[in-house]
Amino acid sequence: MTDEERGRPADELATVIGQLSRRLRAASSEGALTPSQVSVLGRLGGEGPASTAALARAELVRPQSMRMTLAALEERGLIARAPHPTDGRQVVFSLTDAGTCLRDTAPRSRRGWLADAIDAELTPAERDTLTAAIPLLRRLVQA
Repeated sequence: MTDEERGRPADELATVIGQLSRRLRAASSEGALTPSQVSVLGRLGGEGPASTAALARAELVRPQSMRMTLAALEERGLIARAPHPTDGRQVVFSLTDAGTCLRDTAPRSRRGWLADAIDAELTPAERDTLTAAIPLLRRLVQA
């Protein structure tokens, strides 16, 4: 098998996953947010308030990039800043009620679109095949 033949499934899978991700974003109420913004909302919702530096480390981005992400979320009223509890030089960010609502409703929107698409576009046998492929995809993600 040539390198090109070996790489073809990887190329096709990456393309399809990218397209699926874009469709899922478009179907959710988070659609207007960037992937970085969505990730920060999820992190703040799951792990609680955090400083710019802590979020930048967790998201593997530069603090300057994180400041831009946080500014956009704050401008939309999805996060709020407060003084750091132990270091007066820092601030921590947390979700607002609007941020929590968006974070909580978006997965339902995505799941609803995907469930409808699976039901409408796939035969029962294809749905079984898709279900059987999920553990394989999970293994790839964990590699």
